[in-house]
Amino acid sequence: MANPEILAVLMLVAVIVALMAGYPVALTLAGTSLIFAVLGDAIGAMGFGILGALPQRIFGVMTNEVLLAIPLFIFMGVMLERSRIAEDLLETMGRLFGTLRGGLGISAVIVGTLLAAAKGVVGATTVTMGLIMLPTMLRFGYDPRLAAGTVAATATLAQIFPPATVLVLLGDQLGNAYQAAQLSKGIFAPRSLTVSDLFAGALVPGFALVGLYLIFLVAVAVLRPKASPALPADPKALRGFKMLRRLAEVLVAPLALIAAVLGSILGGIATPTEAASIGAVGAIVLAARKASLSGLVRPVCEKTAQIVSMIFLILIGATMFSLVFRALGGDDMVHRALSNLPGGPAGAVLTVMIAMFLLGFVMDAFEIIFVVVPIVAPILLAMPGVDPVWLGIMMAVNLQTSYMHPPLGPTLFFLRGVAPPEITTRHIYVGIIPFVAIQLLALVVLWFVPELATALPRVLYSH
Repeated sequence: MANPEILAVLMLVAVIVALMAGYPVALTLAGTSLIFAVLGDAIGAMGFGILGALPQRIFGVMTNEVLLAIPLFIFMGVMLERSRIAEDLLETMGRLFGTLRGGLGISAVIVGTLLAAAKGVVGATTVTMGLIMLPTMLRFGYDPRLAAGTVAATATLAQIFPPATVLVLLGDQLGNAYQAAQLSKGIFAPRSLTVSDLFAGALVPGFALVGLYLIFLVAVAVLRPKASPALPADPKALRGFKMLRRLAEVLVAPLALIAAVLGSILGGIATPTEAASIGAVGAIVLAARKASLSGLVRPVCEKTAQIVSMIFLILIGATMFSLVFRALGGDDMVHRALSNLPGGPAGAVLTVMIAMFLLGFVMDAFEIIFVVVPIVAPILLAMPGVDPVWLGIMMAVNLQTSYMHPPLGPTLFFLRGVAPPEITTRHIYVGIIPFVAIQLLALVVLWFVPELATALPRVLYSH
């Protein structure tokens, strides 16, 4: 009989090679798993009958109440995108800060933060800001690299700020892994890790990341004023009370929606799924104030179905991959490798973080969550001193960088598709470098100050 672990390694390599060759992710995961299941059965490394567990696992995915929040949050984000609320926010913030050096960049970060908390969908935020903010920044003399990098980095905040889909999926996967880790240690009344824990844990690191972005933009404005000039004074611009009134008009409704969704979750009033339904209804109400719903609902539902189908198809493919990988002894191999690393739990977590960062060059966040997290998380969470909320937020910030990795970073593709002709691919790739460095700095800070992620959940939920 062949060593099954060799097949497990070859299967992982085959998936990465196929993804780099451009094959669809979900079909690559499922197809590669099926091929290696047949091969493993033929040479006696595993039994093909293990795939009989696949239908039950898929049924478990489809009936998972936590994952029901995904289509609702995506519907909320797409509805807000189509209702042109973002355009009003960008225009008003641009007027408010534009007369300062670096003001347009600061406006982009502030609006991007609000959109991240309201939408939770990177693609929608990138397209909206790319179409509106990039041409404005270029028209007033911003360095194309700085403009592209600011928009791309700000759009990815939608993957760390609640109600980010990444946090929902991570919460589901890590919750299962945390229970498995405790059961493996003989704890038969295990504590739970919920999506609400990760939502609370992500708030302080998320705002810290926003603060670092703003510090960088202010530093650029001071040290390289020609790269981010101030807008010329407009005699017709709104001032004083009129400006405050306009600001209130565009801010109150989105802030109320964000407060209703996040407040109900963090306050323990509603589960993330229930809060997502509140958000979806709230987005419909806000859209109705801006435009007729008759021509809006159908395209929003179609776009939502498209995105949700993509996510769940990847999840099904990843479920099949995990099943075959475990049957070939891959999880035992990973367990031995991580347990024998120098540095104990810290060395194991650091190795996983580096691996996830490197995988971001060839896989996106959803793929890493579905393929890598179920394999490594039970092992890491069984080690002493590894807090599940801290680990989840570390992974979330790390995965956020995968959206800006060349060559496959989704944000780069979205931005390239809507950027003006003056913005080249080189501008985008060079522009995101300082922001990726800032995110890595945030990871280092989180490593040494885990309380940034764990303090708020403990206060709210007595963890």
